[in-house]
Amino acid sequence: MDKTETAKKSLKKEDAVKRLEKLRKTIEHHRYLYHVLDSPEISDEALDSLKSELDKIESEFPELITPDSPSQRVSGKPLDQFEKVKHKVPQWSFADIFNEKEAAEFGERVVRMLEKTKKNDIKISPEFTCELKIDGLKVVIEYVDGILKKAATRGDGKVGEDVTENVKTIQSVPLKLKKPVSVIVEGEVYLDKREFEKINKKLALKNEKTYANPRNLAAGTLRQLDSQIVSDRNLSVFIYDLAKIDNEDVAEPKTQFEELELLKDLGFKVNNHFKLCKDINEVISYWKKWQKEKYKETYEIDGVVIKMNRKDYQNTLGYTGKAPRFAIAFKFQAEQVTTVVEDIVFQVGRTGVITPVAHLRPVEVAGSTVSRATLHNEDEINRLDVRIGDTIILQKAGDVIPQVVKVFKDLRPNNAKPFKFPKKILECGGDGSIERIPGQAAYRCVDKGSFTMQLRRLHYFASKKAFDIENIGPKVIDQLAEENLISSPVDIFTLEKGDLTPLERFAEKSADNLIASINEARKITLPRFIISLSIDHVGEETAYLISDNFSGSLKKITEAGLDDFIKINGVGGIVAESIYKWLRILENKKMVTDLLEQIEIVDSKELNSSIKKNKLKITEKTKKFFENKTVVLTGSLSQMTRDEAKDLLRDSGANISSSVSTKTDFIIAGENAGSKIKKAEDLGVKIILEDDFIKKF
Repeated sequence: MDKTETAKKSLKKEDAVKRLEKLRKTIEHHRYLYHVLDSPEISDEALDSLKSELDKIESEFPELITPDSPSQRVSGKPLDQFEKVKHKVPQWSFADIFNEKEAAEFGERVVRMLEKTKKNDIKISPEFTCELKIDGLKVVIEYVDGILKKAATRGDGKVGEDVTENVKTIQSVPLKLKKPVSVIVEGEVYLDKREFEKINKKLALKNEKTYANPRNLAAGTLRQLDSQIVSDRNLSVFIYDLAKIDNEDVAEPKTQFEELELLKDLGFKVNNHFKLCKDINEVISYWKKWQKEKYKETYEIDGVVIKMNRKDYQNTLGYTGKAPRFAIAFKFQAEQVTTVVEDIVFQVGRTGVITPVAHLRPVEVAGSTVSRATLHNEDEINRLDVRIGDTIILQKAGDVIPQVVKVFKDLRPNNAKPFKFPKKILECGGDGSIERIPGQAAYRCVDKGSFTMQLRRLHYFASKKAFDIENIGPKVIDQLAEENLISSPVDIFTLEKGDLTPLERFAEKSADNLIASINEARKITLPRFIISLSIDHVGEETAYLISDNFSGSLKKITEAGLDDFIKINGVGGIVAESIYKWLRILENKKMVTDLLEQIEIVDSKELNSSIKKNKLKITEKTKKFFENKTVVLTGSLSQMTRDEAKDLLRDSGANISSSVSTKTDFIIAGENAGSKIKKAEDLGVKIILEDDFIKKF
């Protein structure tokens, strides 16, 4: 190995040995909990992330691969309660990919491998059959002369468990095929989401163990010794592979697509969403579509299985020691991954509240690269016992801020020390002193007028939640403040082009763009104006409650007494007092007066350009559907901004909430929606996709 290759190593060999030892122990522990005991402590995605790290280290140091490494095994061992069955056809696991780049590499790899073996008269066709990857338990079923003879779990790939009597109770499994053929087929046992809810409710009423997800309940059910229990739970099976066929009357299919059609002809239940894709770009489009639409189905889907369509290509490519070369599992973007905490720093907010933030080894989660995660407060740090150097599970679902959900203490470095809150923070100004907020687990700066807090308030003032001024992000604001061009929100609206052009990074065009953005932001709704003022405890929903209560009149708000605020439904005493006191500070009153000379408070309908563009109208039918309903938005909307959607809902009489509960009536789901969708499904809350939401107007 030359010096260049050595430099590319992410770890020293001695560090890799230690890391691999801990990773293997941790992965095997969680694999056993998941696959053998059906009692996982972490999500599939988190386990996938640990295995991915293991694979990367072993690929860098192949000499460290051991026969007992998790990377060298197909699955878990069979349980002892069932008779063991030796598979007549070896059972493989699919290798996993997680993004478009890896999908493209797979497409290039299979074509490249085929080209090495092709003859002059063979033209390589890169067609692929895509199938939904059902999140269930694999089953292998043998038929002799069309009659069901044996059914087994995958087990370790060579030996499985005999679950014939249980599989016979599944209504979607034919006891007799439509043709008297001898075949071995493979499929996925799953449980409908609605059945999952019914069963868990019954178990809870009996004070018995409930299950975390449909997959685990399906696995637990198939392993019941009493087949009557299996029958009562209404399992289903999708058959997806013809592993072996012994019959002269039925021709073996020449393509994967034909194979799925043959399975249907024989009487098997096949998932009908499979698609023939002419190239890898169509595969990626199919994957993107189902990442968005998976929630429409009544069963869990965790990705897409890609297979070379032509059977002769499949046979040529064959298998590695663990997986087929001609197929791969294209998993949906993870909402949970593992990474390492590299540092913990403190961020001073616009109201002086101090937030600990974990700096992370960059990792891709839910479609974006993340390197920061809030740790909220001291109590949360203590609850997690998170330390610098820890390996953690990071969660990010759709629009949710990345958060640390678990620490792997068995992977902790020996020198990791418990983290303690400091007594002083330089960014707080003054002598840097901090104090605990009475009744809360949070700290704040003693000095409320520090330069850092001033900058945070200006950042928030220009942000999307407030004035939404384009081209003036935190870096630009910091630069303008350092140059003494702005010190208060009012100063932003008094900037001239000539103030900007002498500054570094400000050419004529960028100066013009910024001034244009400022002028476009001079019209604002009353709730957004209230939000922009950085009043303690006043967030988005509180601002809308205040605006609605005072009929959209800022004059009425400034003249209101403390009791007027307390009487607002949803505004408590602490919040009411905070608003009332803020409005009576002379400095704040002057800022509001000066701002009103620069801006205009308008009705929301004047600002919603996407709503105008799409010609959306609130009808009586719309109001009837949304009035007095509690709605949660999640994921990224493509046809309008999140705020425009909220305005539409509010104008239709709906109440907006940020979290899903039993009181939630609907969820509006855009792309990359995650944990909120899962919670809604658990609670039986109706899910409306963005296209269906638009059709309501």
